[in-house]
Amino acid sequence: MHDNSALVRARIARFVEERVKPALYRDSAGLTLSAWEVPDEPVPFAEAVGQAFEPFTIGSAWGKPWGTTWFHVTGTVPEAWKGLDGVVELVVDLGFLSGQSGFQAEGLVFDPAGRIIKAIEPFNDHVPLEVGPGGRIDVYIEAASNPDVGSDWSFRPTPVGDKATAGTQPIYRLRRVDVALLDTEVWELQMDIWTLTGLMDALSPDLPRRADILRALEAVVDVMDPVDVSGTAATGRAILAPVLAQPAYASAHRVVAVGHAHIDSAWLWPVRETIRKCARTFSNVLDLMDHDPGFVFAASSAQQYAWMKEHYPELFERIRARAAEGRFVPVGGMWVESDTNMPGGEALARQLMAGKQFFMREFGIEPLEVWLPDSFGYSAAFPQIAVAAGSRYFLTQKTSWNETNTMPHHTFSWEGIDGSRIFTHFPPVDTYNAVLSGEELAKAQRQYAEKGASNISLVPFGFGDGGGGPTREMLAAASRTASLEGSPTVTVASPQAFFEEAERDYPNPPVWSGELYLEFHRGTYTSQARTKAGNRRSEHLLREAELWAATAAVRTGADYPYERLAGLWHSVLLLQFHDILPGTSIAWVHQVAEENYRRIAAELEDIIGAAISALGAGAAEGRTVAFNASPFAVSGVAAMSAGPVDPPSAVSVERDGAGFVLENARLRVSIDGQGLVTSLVDVSTGRDAVPAGQAGNLLQLFRDTPTQWDAWDIDYHYQRSGRELRDAESVELVTDAPERASIRVERRFGASAVSQTLTLAGDGTALEIETTVDWHEQQKLLKLAFPLDVHAERAASEVQFGHVHRPTHVNTSWDAARFETCAHRWVHVAEPGFGVTVANDSTYGHDITRTTRADGGTTTLVRQSLLRAPLFPDPQSDQGRHRLRTSVGIGADVLDAAGEGYRLNLPLRIVDDASTVAPLVRSDSPSIVVESVKLAEDRSGDLIVRLYEARGARAGGMVTAGCEVSGIVETDLLERAVAEPAALAAVDVDGASAELRLRAFQLVTLRFRRNEGSGEQTRA
Repeated sequence: MHDNSALVRARIARFVEERVKPALYRDSAGLTLSAWEVPDEPVPFAEAVGQAFEPFTIGSAWGKPWGTTWFHVTGTVPEAWKGLDGVVELVVDLGFLSGQSGFQAEGLVFDPAGRIIKAIEPFNDHVPLEVGPGGRIDVYIEAASNPDVGSDWSFRPTPVGDKATAGTQPIYRLRRVDVALLDTEVWELQMDIWTLTGLMDALSPDLPRRADILRALEAVVDVMDPVDVSGTAATGRAILAPVLAQPAYASAHRVVAVGHAHIDSAWLWPVRETIRKCARTFSNVLDLMDHDPGFVFAASSAQQYAWMKEHYPELFERIRARAAEGRFVPVGGMWVESDTNMPGGEALARQLMAGKQFFMREFGIEPLEVWLPDSFGYSAAFPQIAVAAGSRYFLTQKTSWNETNTMPHHTFSWEGIDGSRIFTHFPPVDTYNAVLSGEELAKAQRQYAEKGASNISLVPFGFGDGGGGPTREMLAAASRTASLEGSPTVTVASPQAFFEEAERDYPNPPVWSGELYLEFHRGTYTSQARTKAGNRRSEHLLREAELWAATAAVRTGADYPYERLAGLWHSVLLLQFHDILPGTSIAWVHQVAEENYRRIAAELEDIIGAAISALGAGAAEGRTVAFNASPFAVSGVAAMSAGPVDPPSAVSVERDGAGFVLENARLRVSIDGQGLVTSLVDVSTGRDAVPAGQAGNLLQLFRDTPTQWDAWDIDYHYQRSGRELRDAESVELVTDAPERASIRVERRFGASAVSQTLTLAGDGTALEIETTVDWHEQQKLLKLAFPLDVHAERAASEVQFGHVHRPTHVNTSWDAARFETCAHRWVHVAEPGFGVTVANDSTYGHDITRTTRADGGTTTLVRQSLLRAPLFPDPQSDQGRHRLRTSVGIGADVLDAAGEGYRLNLPLRIVDDASTVAPLVRSDSPSIVVESVKLAEDRSGDLIVRLYEARGARAGGMVTAGCEVSGIVETDLLERAVAEPAALAAVDVDGASAELRLRAFQLVTLRFRRNEGSGEQTRA
């Protein structure tokens, strides 16, 4: 037989485009329109319908960027449709701009009573109308004129991401608002052809099944009447029915398809628009559930449900009803789909705690799977945190974006820094926005790495980010591929159903230990520095507020501000969303984030001030005390207490040519005439941490023009285009007090200026460097470099509740790809007996490398990534003034680094005329570190203490509460008693002490039950 398959395929494609698709609707009729444009921000339905609507015509322009226009649509279903088979629908084209499913105009349709019916999106443009021929149509459309902020992914700068520069001219033109009669038989035919064409294209050309499908489709085109598609559609379907009825192979890959819509809580649109996106998508989902009883949809992020409860209460109640049926499934158990690299340990714990609490309270459901398909890499600490919250499973697909290496597994056990493991799945379909095409299903089967050991994977399907979620077309594809020869089998079910089956199918999966580093988007550790600084400051203010408020409540009976703290935590958790904290959103998002951080800081300072006042501020005239919220002693003030600081030691200052030498009892620091640190000597040993002939505190400026994804990426080639900023305008001594000395260094480069203050305190264990930058560069990367005379095979970087070791060499492609990494408050490089800590107060991006000098010695180079200036999606990213603090200290033990990190981020609070305050909680082991002290979520007044082992070794010790207790229990992160305590070795109730035995990096939560009637009450 001659091969004419290409011609046949072209003929089929043309028949579908020119004959089948135009016949989907038997008839349509126009409707009467009027409109009201909202002057500024969106308003609710009740306010909008009371406005003066003006007549509006199809073809007219509407919608300034980020605007809202309400359309009132009225009319009658044509009487002529009586007796015709079909479904009456409203069909709307708002003037969609591109082939994208989202990222542009959207609409939400209401009935006259204000009940949401369904949404309108580019690929989901119909709304069911429960009226027949002659029936009255009366609906309102809330149309959002969201601009397309670069969905062509060319990454060109655009002004539309900032409301102030987006413009005011209309950007859409209304194309269609009709009542139409859907021909269901033609629609089913189109779905048959679409499914079989996709399967055919995915099959190998040498398979008979492929030829059978081709000839069946050709027969449809032969037999059907091109001018009477409606009348011959049933004939065409009958030809395809036997082909569709062929069952799947017994060995076919099994796909569990989960309805899903990945809705970024902010990104190329502001948070306020996300709220509306959620309402639109969820209304679509509820409509689908009304028409397909087998449809199951999973949505993460308690924050998004909370928005529905607040802004769309009727819609939320409909969601709640479907959730009770097990069809609208809350997943993930987190407040938002957060970043996991940069949030602190307590913040990640609260993501899970707040999320699960909401789902349990509102739906009676505790999600057991963590659902993070799109975050930019995953911390090695995360498995323990998830398990400690009661989660059993983890899902992502983001590592499929790796530039260099391919992950070897799709289903495996992920092991964290403490040894905790969580059953993990990467969908081999490599997307979280599937449409259940033949290509996607074949890809899932082809790429699945566990063949021969397991044979099941998950496919999340549905349009995200304003595309409206799953569609009826996707559900039609799922039903046709439930068992179809040549295709994986498809079952629509919940994530939990998938994980339970996958776990049974694969009881001994392989283990991946350590971080799931994304070999991509490395610039997210640095972009939008003000957002990152706000996050770091908020996390530490929250620690202080809870610690001092709990201390005041227990010691004085002061009110504990449960509601205020919960609200502030929710604000911080939202801002840790994986496109806000990483710095990859439009300007509007980051402007609002910075405003919120200022509000959060002010409220937390108020809470802290009230607690300190309750603890005796003003009660001891003439006494000055320092409140130390750190879990380590600072300047003689015990951990988590208030007391007098030790008398300061002296600092000597000597001129050294154009430079200075600063010295205290621990360190001797040489600063040259360019403001560079040429020597950092440990006074006790005489060892210098800076290699001879080299200098630290060296600013370096690099060209930063990534190949794609501007705000997201730092590409390796940046290293080939940099220069050192050695020249200084001035280097001068600005503080020469007995207890501290400071040197100020001024520099200029390009359009920017830098002022640095290098300070050595009398009791200091580190040189502090405050860098203030007036930054006006574009597409540049500013780093701060410290070459260190340390032979470090690996570097320790702080992560949540511990640290990770990463090699300083590039032996493998995995090492080479990890050229920019994330650390929290500190990095530490060491050799036996000697080490150096480089700490920070808001910097996350680092690179740490190793070279061999001419003398044979090793230089380990530690660099902090201070600032970037990408042009997309925010062309003004990071412009303006920044203040960043760094410290460099000597200490062989990582606990020295941990202490310095806390000290820099939790500065002492000096309070005059105040009483001393004994710690509410004490740990007698330096490696058992208290991370959080608070009152219990159940408002019992019980004391909750979260702690972890910080050195990375086994540890034992006593943790004691500074109040009377009636019992001590070990709990999970949700403060529920664990059935089998893993850390609690013994309890001394009379002494309010718990004896702990911890494995390396173990995370533990303790509940100290407080005595009833002890006189220590806590009011709600």
